Amino acid sequence: GLILSMFAVAGFGILLNIFNAAVRKKMVDQVKLKRIMKETRAWQKERMAAMRQKDTARAAELNKKSSYMNKMSMEMMQMNMRPMMITFVPLILIFYLVLPQLFAYTVAVSPIPLNVIPGDFFQLTCTAEQAADPEHVCTAENALFLWAWYFLSSIAFSGIIMKLTKTSMDLS
Repeated sequence: GLILSMFAVAGFGILLNIFNAAVRKKMVDQVKLKRIMKETRAWQKERMAAMRQKDTARAAELNKKSSYMNKMSMEMMQMNMRPMMITFVPLILIFYLVLPQLFAYTVAVSPIPLNVIPGDFFQLTCTAEQAADPEHVCTAENALFLWAWYFLSSIAFSGIIMKLTKTSMDLS
């Protein structure tokens, strides 16, 4: 039924987020990543403050560290790319094989329409016209497509899972 598939899709999203977090935790030196992030953010903050205060001497001094900070930023991006490359290929294969079914199934009903992007290209919920069409997959107005429910539930739980597994990008 509708409720079972809704929870199944949300569970799938949660499991994929846990998998991504586990790969990230295994492949990324979190201590080094946090140190680099803290260092680059402090430098950027200090540099912006010097520019706002029009302290050219301080800004020039900080700009001398620019190449080092760019190197650190690149290292940080590389650290974040490694786990993404491991998880990206299997996920693309899963979605490529399952994609036709994802667009032909609805799993939840939203109280409001979620089609916030103009045009018909990216619709999260069914429109009234689609629901009225007996040949269309939509059974009700504002019914959420399976892929849209996965997308929303995955986004909703990713921050929580990243906090719990200590793989988030914040410095706290």
